[in-house]
Parts: sequence; C-alpha cells; structure tokens
Amino acid sequence: PGPPRLARLPLARVKALMKADPDVTLASQEAVFVLARATELFVETIAKDAYVYAQQGKRKTLQRKDLDNAIEAIDEFAFLE
Repeated sequence: PGPPRLARLPLARVKALMKADPDVTLASQEAVFVLARATELFVETIAKDAYVYAQQGKRKTLQRKDLDNAIEAIDEFAFLE
C-alpha cells in the first residue's frame, strides 16, 4: 500500500465540481485539496450532530429528519435552512 491519503474525497471530482462554477477559471491543487478537506470536515460534523438525534429516536441509521433537526438546532448550520 502507498502512503495514506490526506483527503478521502476524489480530488479530480472536487476540481470538476469547482470548474463547473462559471466564476471559477483556475483552481490550484492546494485550493482543491483545502476545499475537499473542508467538505469532509463539514460532512463529518453534521453527520455527528445528526447522529445524536438518531440516537434519541433509538436508531443507528441517520434519516433525513435527523439532519433537519441538526440544521434547525445548531446555529452554524442556519445557512442550510
């Protein structure tokens, strides 16, 4: 096995999504990496917060309502409403 990957999201896919924005003309590898890592951390954070609501419902599987509850209850996610 090779060295451990620093980003779990495929960087080529992240770059393609960035380039799909008409306002983005150039995207350095560093910018792609930072955006990928930030996305991973965001998904991890919201998933952990949503899992708390799943546990309150005595479930181990996240459902849409768990994400909705996390978004509604946590101020940092207000931009998703």
